[in-house]
Amino acid sequence: VQLQASGGGLVQAGGYLRLSCAASGRTFSSSGMGWFRQAPGKEREFVAAISWSGVSTSYADSVKGRFTVSRDNAKNALYLQMNSLKPEDTAVYYCAQGVVGRRADYWGQGTQVTVSS
Repeated sequence: VQLQASGGGLVQAGGYLRLSCAASGRTFSSSGMGWFRQAPGKEREFVAAISWSGVSTSYADSVKGRFTVSRDNAKNALYLQMNSLKPEDTAVYYCAQGVVGRRADYWGQGTQVTVSS
């Protein structure tokens, strides 16, 4: 399993970004997927998850209503649309595979998101 996140960058508060994750392997379409993030000096935390079919999603309270997770199984791709960004959203964002609840089996390289005030 290889996961590569992209789409991070520097944005002003109130702005938006769309993260993408490209996954390799034949298990993507049958795996729960998710996004986690780690801010400087803090532990990695759950952001969002989506079931293998895309029917079920879950979010951390801190991003609910602002972030939307989605997937395209035909492209082995995972997305995170982030709107109304806040400075506290600044972190390295990681995509993960094999997500059950708020735990994951595999992690990819992260992408930096920086929100300026």
